[in-house]
Amino acid sequence: MDKIPSVDLRDFLSGDPERKQKFVNEIGKAYEEIGFVALKGHFLDDKLVGDLYGEVKNFFELPTETKQKYEIPGIGGQRGYVGFGKETAKGFKKGDLKEFWHFGQYISDDSKYRSQYPDNVIVDELPRFNEVGKETYQMLEKTGKYVLRALALYLGLDEFYFDDKIAEGNSILRPIHYPPITQEPDDAVRAAAHGDINLITLLMGSQGKGLQVQNHKGEWIDAIAEPDELMINVGDMLSRHTNNKLKSTIHRVVNPPRELWGTSRYSIPFFMHPVSEMSLNALENCVDDNHPKLYEDTTAGEFLHERLIELGLIKK
Repeated sequence: MDKIPSVDLRDFLSGDPERKQKFVNEIGKAYEEIGFVALKGHFLDDKLVGDLYGEVKNFFELPTETKQKYEIPGIGGQRGYVGFGKETAKGFKKGDLKEFWHFGQYISDDSKYRSQYPDNVIVDELPRFNEVGKETYQMLEKTGKYVLRALALYLGLDEFYFDDKIAEGNSILRPIHYPPITQEPDDAVRAAAHGDINLITLLMGSQGKGLQVQNHKGEWIDAIAEPDELMINVGDMLSRHTNNKLKSTIHRVVNPPRELWGTSRYSIPFFMHPVSEMSLNALENCVDDNHPKLYEDTTAGEFLHERLIELGLIKK
């Protein structure tokens, strides 16, 4: 496959059984073949997207010392600010050429996960930053829920199989700023080749060149969404759980051509995680004589902790 397929969530939500099944078939096939789709018909409107980008740009334009106030020690970068070059892709030594922010799950005071999740970090200088971030988080979470319902049907599971596993899940909204490149990068790239940790990733801001996906032939292809599309890909957790039936695809963000080094790039992925106790053991109907079990049993929480150590965000 040399192009990212496009699907429309409105087919799934239409109430028409044929359109619903069409969406299930299309997204399932795409995730088996390349692990990425471009999705129309999501729950983000143009105003919210514009407001979010405005607030994100305002934040990253703050002085470095102001941003560093929001870098919270001891939580593996799971909330607040993470400074330039701090994250390193698995298997790489050079830090990625980016800085980013993390919004996390919004839970009630009486939630059983209250002690597990760090509090979201409030930016005093930008009154609307956190409000707009929260609304975006919730609209992407809602979109992801329906994508997972479609995938449950494709996998022969109950449509609502994932619902209780993602309710109050450990999901992260990550606005990323790739600053202008001011000197020869010395083998560093904006985001080195990697697979995502989580169940699925919903990505805003892939309208320009930069994001590339590795197909099954090992070729790198550009993943460019239309203005009204999100790019959504399978993460390693879902790949493990389906015994690699649904593919977690290696992807990267390459540096722009030299004439564009002076420009910033903004990208906003939503990493959809389940609750930590979710079993990632291979589904029984994804294992047979032709598809032996590929991965050791683990939980989402154990797998996330292991990967955050590999990324350099948690120290052993």
